[in-house]
Amino acid sequence: MAERGALSLLSLLCLTFLYTASSTAKHVDKGSAAQPFIPFWFTVEPQDTLAIRGNSALLNCSAHSDAATPARVEWKKDGTFMRLISDERRHILPDGTLVFTHVVHSKHNKPDEGTYQCVATIENLGSISSRTARLSVAGMPRFASQPAPSTVRPGDSQVMACEVNSDLVPFTRWEKDRQSLELSSRLTQLPSGALVIRNASEADAGLYRCLVENVGSSKSSDEAQLQIVPETGEDRKLEFLVQPVSVTKVVGTSVLLPCVVTGFPVPQVRWMLGDKLLQESEGHVEVMGGGSLQISNITEKNAGVYTCIADNSNATIEAQAQLTVQVAPQFVRRPANIYAHESMDIVFECEVSGSPAPTVKWVKNGDAVIPSDYFKIVKEHNLQVLGLVKSDEGFYQCLAENDAGNIQSSAQLIILDHDVALPSFPPPSLTPNTTDHVTPGSGGIAGPAGPTPSAPRDVVASLVSTRFIKLTWRQPAEPHGDDLTYSVFYSQEGISRERVVNTSRPGEMQVTIQNLMPDTKYRFRVVAHNSNGQGESSAALKVATQAEVQVPGPAPNLQAVSNSPTSVSLSWDKPLTGNGEMLTYKLYYTDKSFDSEQDVDTDGQSYTMTGLKKNTEYSFRVVANNQHGPGVSTEDIVVRTLSDVPSAAPQNLTVEVQNSKSIMLRWQPPPLNAQNGEITGYKIRYRKGPRRSEAAETTGGTQLNKLIDGLDRGTEYSFRVSAMTVNGTGPATDWNSAETFESDLDESRVPDQPSSLHVRPLVNSIVVSWTPPENQDIVVRGYSIGYGIGSPHAQTIKVDYKQRYYTIENLDASSHYVITLKAFNNVGEGIPVYESAITRPQSDPVDPDVDMYELFHASYTPVPDPSPMMPPVGVQASVLSYDTIKVTWADNSLPKNQRITDNRYYTVRWKTNIPANTKVKMANTTSLNYMVAGLKPNTLYEFSVMVTKGRRVSTWSMTAQGTTFETIPSSSPKDVTVVSKENKPRTIIVNWQPPSEANGKITGYIIYYSTDVNAEVHDWVIEPVVGNRLTHQIQDLTLDTTYYFKIQARNSKGMGPMSDAVNFRTPKTESSDKMANDQASNLPPKPGPSGNQQPPDPGTSVGVGSSEIHTLVIIIIISVGAFTIIVVVVGAFLCTRRTTSHQKKKRAASKSTNGSHKYKGNSKDLKPPDLWIHHERLELKPIDKSPEPNPVMTETPIPRSSQDITPADSGLDGNPHLQQRRNSYRESVRNTPISEPLPPATTSSQVSCPSEILADPEGSYHGSTTTEEEPSYSSNLPPLRSAHPHAHAHPLKSFAVPAIPATSHPSYESPALPSTPLLTQTGLPSHPHVVKTASIGTLGRTRTPMIVNVPNAPDVPETSKMLEDVDSNYEPDELTEEMAHLEGLMKDLNAITTAP
Repeated sequence: MAERGALSLLSLLCLTFLYTASSTAKHVDKGSAAQPFIPFWFTVEPQDTLAIRGNSALLNCSAHSDAATPARVEWKKDGTFMRLISDERRHILPDGTLVFTHVVHSKHNKPDEGTYQCVATIENLGSISSRTARLSVAGMPRFASQPAPSTVRPGDSQVMACEVNSDLVPFTRWEKDRQSLELSSRLTQLPSGALVIRNASEADAGLYRCLVENVGSSKSSDEAQLQIVPETGEDRKLEFLVQPVSVTKVVGTSVLLPCVVTGFPVPQVRWMLGDKLLQESEGHVEVMGGGSLQISNITEKNAGVYTCIADNSNATIEAQAQLTVQVAPQFVRRPANIYAHESMDIVFECEVSGSPAPTVKWVKNGDAVIPSDYFKIVKEHNLQVLGLVKSDEGFYQCLAENDAGNIQSSAQLIILDHDVALPSFPPPSLTPNTTDHVTPGSGGIAGPAGPTPSAPRDVVASLVSTRFIKLTWRQPAEPHGDDLTYSVFYSQEGISRERVVNTSRPGEMQVTIQNLMPDTKYRFRVVAHNSNGQGESSAALKVATQAEVQVPGPAPNLQAVSNSPTSVSLSWDKPLTGNGEMLTYKLYYTDKSFDSEQDVDTDGQSYTMTGLKKNTEYSFRVVANNQHGPGVSTEDIVVRTLSDVPSAAPQNLTVEVQNSKSIMLRWQPPPLNAQNGEITGYKIRYRKGPRRSEAAETTGGTQLNKLIDGLDRGTEYSFRVSAMTVNGTGPATDWNSAETFESDLDESRVPDQPSSLHVRPLVNSIVVSWTPPENQDIVVRGYSIGYGIGSPHAQTIKVDYKQRYYTIENLDASSHYVITLKAFNNVGEGIPVYESAITRPQSDPVDPDVDMYELFHASYTPVPDPSPMMPPVGVQASVLSYDTIKVTWADNSLPKNQRITDNRYYTVRWKTNIPANTKVKMANTTSLNYMVAGLKPNTLYEFSVMVTKGRRVSTWSMTAQGTTFETIPSSSPKDVTVVSKENKPRTIIVNWQPPSEANGKITGYIIYYSTDVNAEVHDWVIEPVVGNRLTHQIQDLTLDTTYYFKIQARNSKGMGPMSDAVNFRTPKTESSDKMANDQASNLPPKPGPSGNQQPPDPGTSVGVGSSEIHTLVIIIIISVGAFTIIVVVVGAFLCTRRTTSHQKKKRAASKSTNGSHKYKGNSKDLKPPDLWIHHERLELKPIDKSPEPNPVMTETPIPRSSQDITPADSGLDGNPHLQQRRNSYRESVRNTPISEPLPPATTSSQVSCPSEILADPEGSYHGSTTTEEEPSYSSNLPPLRSAHPHAHAHPLKSFAVPAIPATSHPSYESPALPSTPLLTQTGLPSHPHVVKTASIGTLGRTRTPMIVNVPNAPDVPETSKMLEDVDSNYEPDELTEEMAHLEGLMKDLNAITTAP
């Protein structure tokens, strides 16, 4: 028993030790674990953009984070989140960019114009908001003034007026005598668009006009004649043709202050800033033509009053203008990341500068922070948060804005558990410009774990006032240490947010809580701290502050009544309690939809609030004020303003023609803030053609579509929709027109091929976009998208017929995907269109998922001078030509005159996203501008600048964008193919692909064709093609004639180069059995109907008499017959020799197993032929295994689509062995006469000797090859099965080789092919035993094939044994002698057939 007791005691001690150690370890781990800050910032923010109606537009936005889940990007328009799920015009790209595929803008409907902001969100962490950007839509060109006929004297100045919309001035240019006018220091254009001609001469006489271009629709002004009249020498009074006007500009931009003076003698023009005479030598100040002042790279010192002074010997005149310079907001101090505990108070600091003074607002997780008792704005712009709770965690942003721009900076707040110590060292920054703070208080690195204090005792309120309470207490019963510190936690009753106050020194056991509310109950508890951490909490103590009797109580009987949709009348009574006369009342009101409180003062006991939103809930409360201050607030009272008719029309009205008698209308409700009440229905008005009489339909309030049927065929109808409330009908949309079909859409056949397919590869996804088939008369129910690595049949997705893009997700990086798109209806799927794309690698430096900051910035290392350089500001990109953009900027770290006197330099970087893997380029300069040349035409580039001075480097500036101008295409259309139209031999179809370097939007093509390839261009026949079509039919061609075709692309700037000539020969006859013609000129011509035509050598014309031909044919037939007999005899001889090793065959058979063969001797040299197809580049394709028991090598034609025909043998250039075999094969076909019909094939039981078999390394056998480069045709034997269900298969399909059809004889299992053994190929080192047979398609269409018996192959195991025997039973000398004999016979045959 003693031993058992000892063991029990020992076990108990061990368990106690293990539990204590485990608890201590847990405490240490928990105390030292602090959640790291998550780097989260915007790499790209949206910029103000000018869009063109009808064109596409982009608002860029991209966010970076190191969180496990990627950031989700959403967009706000005018402060409201956009719903883009069902929006066909607007969508968000994977990198966060907002795309407008078609900008809509009209007089009464401007859905796209407004202020946009992107919001990036990380689940369970928070959100950040970008800067705001304005999307403006260029208006229609309108001339407020136009050039007028005028005269000018030599040496004088003149102004040709041309005033257009202010946003279109950058798109204006001038022409003289219909020739573009180059601007200079003598010829300048004013900000209004007017042209100034200084120091006129005779060469300036002519017709002038101004044009507005590149805004969707071009417009030109009236032409005006400028005449030069001789100078009379008489004095003329000085007068201003154009005076300077006051203007406001942003730092870093340029301004032109116009000042044009006329008179005689010719005046001198001077400029003054204030009382100082301006000198042009100051660098960025220059006097332009006529006396106008050009100021580049404006700084704050350029602000002031400018005076233009013109004087001559007779008089002096002057005019003044004010230049106001604005400075965009800049951060002097950014908010810092903060670690804190619950109940603490923290302050986010934010200091900004700018002119005018920026306004600052704070945002938490994308929502505005409303100042309250716990969220306060202190020291002008800082945010103070009192009594932290766990829900306060997240991202806080300081947003600063003025008229010159807006900026934002973010910081993260992490609230740690009380048993987790505050880190003593700042963790990595949230953003490159964000510092990190640890809120002071109880914290530091956790020390060794130990006992913590018990609860403080006897907590009492020793002093209670109206605004403060003093608490005292006694030391805990178990302090577990000396020098205890204490924290007092308190909260208002009914509110969960708890605040904390710490004692000022160790051992102090009293604290005074300030800034409390009168007559309010509070809850207090005290916690002690020792070196081991926070101890137990005391019991809660509830104390109420005293009431302040000198301030008024709540005003009773508060009432609110809505009088109209925009006003509310309120009334209340005088407070029952209060010391003294009521001075004023403060009325607080809150828009419930925004939850932001505002206030207004009034002297009486009633007030009518006006200017409110319609049909909106508001809450009101009243606070009375007397001489002692504000009193107690009333309870909130809620009232809704009255509804009204909608103030805006429904949005996004679309009209879809369903058939010949009905049209479907779809729309979206008016904007929420313009509905002004519950929408009870929609009224649809429509009219036929130009008639004024209208019909009307109505729908329910939730119905957003309507089918209008019973319409007339082929008639245009116009529709407009308006929303209704109980108050009436609101404004209607613009008229939207559509024309019913003449006849209903056809669904008796499958849809045509989609007219285009475009892909944009990303790292793990591909964005696919397309356009519908050109033939709109066939019903399209949807689209089928197939994709896979190397084959488009791995996955299939079907989308709606209205969809025009789709993002294929979850793809592998750096993989080659093939994508197919087909339109389908109830009949079936149409012809596919193919495209391929390679997803980008994970390490792609231009991937939008990659942090752009890390690409261009090394990791932070301390330097002796830690103060960073300020980045350049005011970066602008001025497009000069189709390949040149000038980038300018300002440097705020320079003196006001922007002179560079030290060794600093600037780095300019630029990039474009087209193509997607374009690398970033950089260049250094020591000036404040840089000319970037060698750019691609019609391409959007982004530019940013940084400054380097010694070891100090700035961050990159904000980006500027510029799109180079268009220019003529620099390459010709590619992949030009010509095919014959089925059953119409006089009609051909020309197909092509757009030029690789279009340099602009392709507006059309011109097809040239001629029968003489060397004819002059003006002698070729021209066929124009309008738009971006890639196929065209040409009819009524002459039969049996070779035509040559060239294609030329054009855009808005002109014509590009012509493609190389492609030749095509039309068929000879109008027979019903028409075949596609050979594309390449080096294919053998078709034999004639008699079958006795000898194919001529290419490029050579040989005339042969009829008697010579008959003699030659007889000689060829006799020779071939003799040759065939010799081959049969030699084969029989060889087979006889093989039978002598019958016993060895049996032994080999007993060793072999089905499906597994190991070859001996030279059998390792037996390799399968290299089978290639040509699709943009050579790709190795899988070889189909023959289902027949006797595999035979055949050249089998592959059905092709009309869009992928390439010259013959183009895929064999890189393989000399295949090229040699192909040439030998053709020669043997050309020299083989054909005169007898094809006999029935022998059965396998009649085989006397096996043919040579092609074996691959795995032991499989291939009975045919698919050779796409040499298409051939057969008119006698239809294919047994098609390679594709459609008539035109595409080369990207997984090809199935057509098997050779069986004859009509029922007893034969497999056909014998007409063939000519290529005995000359036995010398090829790579395939020493290959015997290749001629393709059926290469023989004559009406000629009967010659008799050629190809023995059937035995089963695979038997063949394997025979191959072993061949190697083991024949001596090398015997084989060499036999092969030399056969080669001699073949040479004799070639000599006979090629003799003249």
